[in-house]
Amino acid sequence: MIVDTHLHVIDQAVLEYPWLAGVPALDRPWPYETYALEARRAGISQTLHMEVDVAPALIEDETAFVGRLADLPGGLVVGAIASCRPEDQGFASYLERQRQNPLVKGFRRVLHVMLDELSEQPLFRENIARMASSGLTFDLCVLPRQMKQAMALVDLAPDVHFILDHCGVPDIKGDVRQPWHDGVAELAKRPNVTAKISGVVAYADPESWIADTLRPWVEHTIACFGWDRVVWGSDWPVCMLGGGLMPWIAATHALLDGASEDEKRKLLSENAIRIWRL
Repeated sequence: MIVDTHLHVIDQAVLEYPWLAGVPALDRPWPYETYALEARRAGISQTLHMEVDVAPALIEDETAFVGRLADLPGGLVVGAIASCRPEDQGFASYLERQRQNPLVKGFRRVLHVMLDELSEQPLFRENIARMASSGLTFDLCVLPRQMKQAMALVDLAPDVHFILDHCGVPDIKGDVRQPWHDGVAELAKRPNVTAKISGVVAYADPESWIADTLRPWVEHTIACFGWDRVVWGSDWPVCMLGGGLMPWIAATHALLDGASEDEKRKLLSENAIRIWRL
C-alpha cells in the first residue's frame, strides 16, 4: 500500500492558476481520473491533494473542489493540504474556518518562488505559530538557499509539525550538493520536521536520470531524518517533467531495495497515516 501525500489536480475550467503561464509543459488540464487510473495500477490506495497555488481569491474554492473529489465513490482523495497566506491579516479567521473542515489536514504557502524575506515578516511568523493548537501541518517548499529562513520558522513554532517538500528541492541536474546537503542535515535536527520524498525526478535531467542518479539525494534525506520522519509523494503532474508517475514509483522501489519491510511501510504509508490521522 502506498499513501501519496502530494497530488495536484489541475482543472482550468473550475480554477485559475496564474503561474502555469510560465510552465508551458504543465499548462493544460490534469484531471483526477487520469491520475487515479495510474495510481491504482501502481498500488496507491490513498491520496492527499496538495494545493496548486491558485489565484488567491479562489483558495477556498480549491478546497471545495478537492472536497468534491473526496466525495467520489471509491475515490483515492482522503484529505487536502490547503493553500494559505500567513502574511495576510485575515489568516487567523481563515485558520478557524479550516479547522472546522475535516478534509483539511494542513497548509502550504509556496515559498521557493517568493522573496526569501517573506517568511521573516513578523505577521507571517505570528500566524504560523497560531497553528500550534490546530493539529494541522505546514509544508515547507523552499530552495536550498532558503534553509536558514525555514529553520528560523521551525524554531519559532516548535509545536507545529512541518513537512519539508521534495527532499529540500535539490539541483540534481546540476549536481549542486551545497548548501543543500548541510541544510537538510541541519533542518533534520528539529524533531518537528518530517521530510517528503517527492519531486526529485523533476530536478534531474529528464533525458538521462536513472534510479542511481536520485540515490544520493534520497538516501541523504532519509539518513538525516530517519525512517520515522519521512513520507512519500508523487508530485503528479509535476513528475511528468521527469518521466511520469510510473518511472518515479519504479525508481522508489529500486531505491528501497535493501530497506526492511518495516522501513518501507513507514515511508510509503504508515508515517503518513499517523501524521495526518488518515
